[in-house]
Amino acid sequence: MTTTDYTAFVSALAGEGQPMAAYAALEALTQALVGVKLFTIMTSDTTTRVAERVYSNMPEQYPVSGTKPYNETHWSDITLTQQKTFVANTIEEIAEVFGDYELIDSLGCQSVINVPIVVGGTVIGTINCLHEAGFYTPERVAAAEALKMPGAVCMLLAAGGGSDSENIAVV
Repeated sequence: MTTTDYTAFVSALAGEGQPMAAYAALEALTQALVGVKLFTIMTSDTTTRVAERVYSNMPEQYPVSGTKPYNETHWSDITLTQQKTFVANTIEEIAEVFGDYELIDSLGCQSVINVPIVVGGTVIGTINCLHEAGFYTPERVAAAEALKMPGAVCMLLAAGGGSDSENIAVV
């Protein structure tokens, strides 16, 4: 069993500029653990069934702004209902669930993992990682499990540090 080094992430939490500093540290941790070209963080409100992008490493293509309705496909069943990581390793699989697949493909990304962040039995957000075709192997998907704790810390930090999932679901 390997251990994950959260030192840089924890240091970022202690710094100024929250929650953006924590988000950037989560991106760096993701890069180190699983690799990523396009990285975004979305909050999730399971009551109103909307999501909001709160961080993006490609803000020109994927800006932080507004909310959007849930993607009501097998993606939502896997990620939001079953609370499991969604994996698609071809652009064709991505096209089945994401309407912006052409933009994704144009960025050199043809695989994706969406890691659900669960607190108190509720999905409060997702960590979204995209890369070249076939990139997210079973080993990388397993490594992404180590992102769930720092992802939850980021979501709670953004929500003001509360621990009640009803309070953080509407980040």
